[in-house]
Amino acid sequence: MTLGIAVKYRTLGSTELKVSEIGYGTWGLGGDSYGYVDDNESQKALRFAFENGVNFFDTSDLYGNGHSEEILGDTFKNIRDKVIIATKGGTLPHHGFEMPQDFSPQYLRKALDRSLNRLKTDYIDLYQLHSPKIEDIEDENAIPTLKAFQKEGKIRFFGISTRSPQDGLVMIEKLGIKVIQVNFNMIDQRAIEIGLLEAADKLDVGVIARTPFCFGYLTGTLTGSEQFDSLDHRANWPKEQLRQWAKAPDLFAFLNEDKERTFAHLALQFCLSDEAVSTVIPGMINVNEVRENIKAVQMPLLSSEELDCIKKVYQSHNFYDKSIKAKAIANEKK
Repeated sequence: MTLGIAVKYRTLGSTELKVSEIGYGTWGLGGDSYGYVDDNESQKALRFAFENGVNFFDTSDLYGNGHSEEILGDTFKNIRDKVIIATKGGTLPHHGFEMPQDFSPQYLRKALDRSLNRLKTDYIDLYQLHSPKIEDIEDENAIPTLKAFQKEGKIRFFGISTRSPQDGLVMIEKLGIKVIQVNFNMIDQRAIEIGLLEAADKLDVGVIARTPFCFGYLTGTLTGSEQFDSLDHRANWPKEQLRQWAKAPDLFAFLNEDKERTFAHLALQFCLSDEAVSTVIPGMINVNEVRENIKAVQMPLLSSEELDCIKKVYQSHNFYDKSIKAKAIANEKK
């Protein structure tokens, strides 16, 4: 079933990849980050997205310990050349905030081959290092390894899914990385504040905007009092932080007065309002969520006045307390 909505496309930086403005984040399809998912429903959602113009699908070998990749591989094996698949490697399975990682050439080569097998393909359109530290890239020959993969034809392009916008700025200005994935949403505008998006535009760097809904809290459907099961990564976050995020939509509600758009539409439109962003990748686990998110592209663009209002709300409120996460990490180590 097609919605009859004309999805738009942007070029991913200096690559030749034409990606849909609304991409598909598949973290939830792994089944170990947002609770249990039905694989049949996942495949229906993926096919529905493709049938309605979505061509960019972002995954990782970490999601469900490779299960997300398997679902993508099974769904698109017969139309591989019609979709753009981005995956990641280097971060090892874990629970909580501490991330064991390995970006050595030996590990990355094995990880890439396993990803290719699960995705049922002989090439990856975009292979990304998964949340490395700056020193990991400089010390472990990760970039020469990615260039070798590219030369061998196993990957078309490479990039980095960054830990922070600050890391992203260093990576594009000093290390010459041409594609980055970064947190960016209405309550996390660091990519604008530190000049990352401006620099990316100037250097023709592709930007993949992740967490447009801040783990679902910018959709206006969560209260902050939910009891998440052990398969939901939000169970690791302190309730204080979750309640802080849950209050955010009310602060932006005035922007949707007398308009048909939802909070989800507003959140996606904000991310796409900056031309430096090539694609935004909301997490979607069923057809209804795909249908809702795709509709964002048919809404009128946000006006400069609306963007100014969003900026003012962001600057006048504190949506993230680093000390809260620091305490959670400290408790993990006890």
